[in-house]
Amino acid sequence: MAAIDLNDVRKTIESRLLNELEETPPVKVIFNDIPFSSSSKDSFVQCITSFSAGDYLTMGGTTNSTNRIVGLVILNIFTEAGKGSGANFTIGKRLRNLYNRITVSNVIFDSPIGPEVLTSSPKGKFQTQLRVTFEIYEEL
Repeated sequence: MAAIDLNDVRKTIESRLLNELEETPPVKVIFNDIPFSSSSKDSFVQCITSFSAGDYLTMGGTTNSTNRIVGLVILNIFTEAGKGSGANFTIGKRLRNLYNRITVSNVIFDSPIGPEVLTSSPKGKFQTQLRVTFEIYEEL
């Protein structure tokens, strides 16, 4: 079997997010590598997906062996400042439910951490952050 295509893993994670946040009420999604302005009054979620660690689970070369790839999804939630945390935490609950201890297309999600209130929000925004670690097993 070939090595895992990390873009397929990323698409699994990001498509769940896009599908959920298109539902009512819709929330705009911004990805890490796309420029954006936080000056609008609209709520939005910034998604950062990274692959941060890995382990050899079995001995062997490039065949008949297994690797574990570990990653992290960071979801920064932005809502209008001065309106309280309710709207922000409502989005956070939707996102927690989306990834909370489930397996999708062989991507195993752990329990989310957050939403945690961040104090360095952009001007005019209230920001929280949700973090979800995940793992996938690569059969070589």
